[in-house]
Amino acid sequence: MGHSHDHSHEATGDLRLAFLLNLGFTLVAAVGGVWTNSVAILSDAVHDFGDSLSLGLAWYLDRYSRRERDHRFSYGYRRFSLLGVVTTTAALVGGSAFVLAEAIPRLLEPEPTDALGMVGFAVLGVAVNGVAALRLRDRKSLNARVVSWHLLEDVLGWSAVLVVAITLLFVDLPVLDPALSIVITVFILYNVVRNLRDTMALFLQGVPDDVDLEAIERRFAALDHVQSTHHTHVWSMDGAHHVLTTHLVVNAETSKDEVLSLREQVRGLCEDHDFAHTTVEIEWDDESCRMSERATGT
Repeated sequence: MGHSHDHSHEATGDLRLAFLLNLGFTLVAAVGGVWTNSVAILSDAVHDFGDSLSLGLAWYLDRYSRRERDHRFSYGYRRFSLLGVVTTTAALVGGSAFVLAEAIPRLLEPEPTDALGMVGFAVLGVAVNGVAALRLRDRKSLNARVVSWHLLEDVLGWSAVLVVAITLLFVDLPVLDPALSIVITVFILYNVVRNLRDTMALFLQGVPDDVDLEAIERRFAALDHVQSTHHTHVWSMDGAHHVLTTHLVVNAETSKDEVLSLREQVRGLCEDHDFAHTTVEIEWDDESCRMSERATGT
C-alpha cells in the first residue's frame, strides 16, 4: 500500500508541474500570437489553454477524488473527475470559435506574419509540452494518462507550426498560417466531441468499453450451482473504477458453504477488470426476484 501511495503522490506532483508549465507557456503563446500576427500560434495557444484547464482540474480532482466515502457520496468522490471534462470542453469550444472567426477571413485576405518569431515560439512550445509529457508518460492514473495524450497532441501541433514557420522564412505564402490554424482547430474540435461523447456515456452509466457484459454473464452462468443470472449491471465511476451488480439463481439445495464458495468464484472472475465495487445477490430457484416484482408492479 505504501508503494502505491508514493506513486500516487508522484503523479500528483507531476500533474502540478505540468499544469504550471502549460499555463505559463499558454500566456506567453497568446502574447506571441498577437506579436507575430500568427493565428496558427493563437490556435495552439487556445489548445494549450484548454489543456491547462484539464491539467489544473486533473491536479485538483486527483487529490479531491481520494476522499473517503461519506453519508452524502456513498461511493466516494471519484466521479467528480468527470466534471473537468465538461469545463474543458466549454473552454475549448469557445476558444476554437474565436480562432476560426480570425482565421477564415485571412484565407481570403492573408496577412504577413513574423516567421522568425513563430520559429522561436514553436521551438519553445515543443520543449515545454515535451517535458510535461515525458514526466507523465509512465503514470498509471487515468487523469495522468489522458493529460499526457493531450500534451503529446500539443507537441505535434507546435511541430506543425515550426514546419510552417520555417517554410515562411524561405517562401512568401502567408496563407499557410491561417490554413494551419484551421486544421489545428478542426482537429481540436474533433477530439473535444469524441471525448464529450465518451464522458456522456459515463454520466449516463453506460457499460464501459473495456467490459464485455455478455461474456461476464456467460462466465457467471457456467459456474457450479448457478441455474441462471439476471439484473447484471456494470457502470463506471470515472472511466477507470467500475461497479458491478448481479443476481445469481441457485437451486434450493445449495448449502451456505457452496454459496460462499460461489461468491469467491465470482470475485475471481472479476479480477480481469478494475471493479471497485462488486455486489452479488444470491437467489434460490423457489423464490421470486424482488426487483422483478418492482418492475412489474406486483
